[in-house]
Amino acid sequence: MARARSNGNRREPARTSEARELQLADAAYDLAEDQIRSGTASSQVITHFLRMGSSRERLEQQRMEHEIELMQVKKEQLEGQKRVEELYVSALEAMRAYSGFGPPELEEEG
Repeated sequence: MARARSNGNRREPARTSEARELQLADAAYDLAEDQIRSGTASSQVITHFLRMGSSRERLEQQRMEHEIELMQVKKEQLEGQKRVEELYVSALEAMRAYSGFGPPELEEEG
């Protein structure tokens, strides 16, 4: 059974679900560390931390970070492309107005 910490480091309640999740994860890591140090950790806990510390896991984390960066760059490129298309439309409308035709929606149907 988990032992209560008597050092008085009681945290204030989390204000968001994300903060609460982080608090619970921190508590779980603290408990797992205590169990590993005292020799009472289950094989699942030990296996979990062995996997997390492996070079394969570090490479996988790095790969995921690079994928996120790539997605952000692609998003920025798409947004830039959209801005360029808007500029083209504005330029065409300006050229049409300068040539005397005016905007397409104002042209008279004949």
